[in-house]
Amino acid sequence: MSKSPTPCGTPVQLSPSDGVPESLPSPQHSTPGSGPPQKKRISSLLQSPSFREELDVLIQEQMKKGGSSSNLWALRQLADFMSSHGSPAALPVSPSNMMMVTPINDLQIWEPGSLVKGERLMRCKLASVHRLFDLYGWAQISRTCLTLRVSKEQEHFLVLPHGLAYSEVTGSNLVKVNIVGEVVEKGSTNLGVDTEEFSLHSAIYSARPDVRCLLHLHTPATAAVSSMKSGLLPLSHEALLVGDVAYYDYNGVMEEEEDRVELQKSLGPTCKVLVLRNHGIVALGESVEEAFYTIFHIQAACQIQVSALCCAGGEQNLIMLDRSVHKPSVAGTVGWAGSTFGPLTKTRIGEHEFEALMRTMDNLGYRTGYAYRFPVLLERSRTRRDVEVPATATAHHQFDDDGVHPALRQHPFAQRQQQERTRWLNTPNSYQKVNQELTSPGQRTT
Repeated sequence: MSKSPTPCGTPVQLSPSDGVPESLPSPQHSTPGSGPPQKKRISSLLQSPSFREELDVLIQEQMKKGGSSSNLWALRQLADFMSSHGSPAALPVSPSNMMMVTPINDLQIWEPGSLVKGERLMRCKLASVHRLFDLYGWAQISRTCLTLRVSKEQEHFLVLPHGLAYSEVTGSNLVKVNIVGEVVEKGSTNLGVDTEEFSLHSAIYSARPDVRCLLHLHTPATAAVSSMKSGLLPLSHEALLVGDVAYYDYNGVMEEEEDRVELQKSLGPTCKVLVLRNHGIVALGESVEEAFYTIFHIQAACQIQVSALCCAGGEQNLIMLDRSVHKPSVAGTVGWAGSTFGPLTKTRIGEHEFEALMRTMDNLGYRTGYAYRFPVLLERSRTRRDVEVPATATAHHQFDDDGVHPALRQHPFAQRQQQERTRWLNTPNSYQKVNQELTSPGQRTT
């Protein structure tokens, strides 16, 4: 039998066109002590946001120093691969999709002045939410704002620059402002920030230090519900998932101190939904995932309410749900993972749903740069050895008309002979050196 020209376990040197840096070893290379715990530890390290941030910083330093093109190319390929394959279920992105979609994670080609810890990931999250709003058809030209708090110590926030469409938002073109709307980091564009739109968010952030993300939705359904005297009615399961709702008579600006005090009284210390009369609804969240989870159910509840009122002919013809009886399922709490006696895990509200949306966008070529915490594919322990069963030589026979193999119809002695021949064919080749005495040319040996 012929042997493979490249022995198993030898590192394979691939060219840059293969998509893997030359310095990386072959996945088949096994080292002593490698096993499931070590592989799991390495996988968690590669998927950590801190490792991605350090890799981005290293790429920027190499660009500033003018490093060699091959090393810089290898680092950038590795960063792009990790950003688009953060989940085991992520599919390879085709070049056609990459040409049609502007990548969200474009921070490798941008040189910021100063970034706090975790800001790169938060920029990608907020930019991904803008893209989701555009995909769902919730994007508005003006009077809406999606913001994210990036630093509680310095009170800095990320906001969309004025004049940029939701479909154009990336991680680099978001603007960082302070609590009064002054620009701290301009981003990669020359556009500014509308301070009047940010004044409402500034007032909410000042009144609620626990809030980290604000999403303002002004679709026809949410605007219609905000203009109703009854407000958001408990007509559906989505309306119950929203929780407590606060109402505020918003006049478009938040310049007076009396307006801020009134907003603080209306909002309260724990409410996560704020209905602005005739101006849509704002979702408050301790994370981007929670805020999007809330705003998604708000939009669904408003659509159900508008459709029900149009069909029923009035509020008196509708059946309201009792919040004390119809309790929604609790999400984002500590629960058992795996089997009944598995380990404890803690998940935030809306985290699983947001990860599913990020996987969908990554598969479409958006390159969200999201750090996945929950792998989709189940890791199973390998029961067979790395060295598989060697190839064997077997004889192929045809079956009879009744589906019986011809060997089964043979005599037991004939079957034994067939087994001996098969065993001989499956035996590997072995050679033995035999010393033969030198003889004269004409002499015959017996």
